[in-house]
Amino acid sequence: MFKKLFSKKESVEQLLAPINGQVIKIEEVPDPVFSGKMMGDGIAILPEEGLVVSPIDAEVIQVFHTKHALGLRTKNGIELLIHIGLETVNLKGEGFEVHVAEGQRVKAGDKLVTFDIDFLKSNAPSIVTPIVVTNGELVEKLEKTNNTQATINDTEIMSVYLK
Repeated sequence: MFKKLFSKKESVEQLLAPINGQVIKIEEVPDPVFSGKMMGDGIAILPEEGLVVSPIDAEVIQVFHTKHALGLRTKNGIELLIHIGLETVNLKGEGFEVHVAEGQRVKAGDKLVTFDIDFLKSNAPSIVTPIVVTNGELVEKLEKTNNTQATINDTEIMSVYLK
């Protein structure tokens, strides 16, 4: 008889850029809820256009009625929040169009939300868009990109290593 050796394989979720734009450290987001990581750790992108796609294969678990944010859950249980702009909840959905519904399965690169970037620039304090892991208790390690520019569905923005 022989004995099979099994090793614990490290599970990792790799997130691609959901937005074209400039990468910003979460600590530099001009909102203490995000910069203080109260919602979770992650990064932010200053959008160059009004398109948000899924950064990973996932299920849409929440679409805010004000259309400014949504939540995703990966097959391994990692939950992500994509929050378009700061204080954009006050716009009450104006300037946003959501292309998915709660419970829907999406693939990396699928269109989630489009928004009027000029309207947001004129009516919100900032268009910076945080992408955060909201259930950090499942995370062993979070590696963030060193890139300063993100390209939709191309630039790897974060690797999330699961416990």
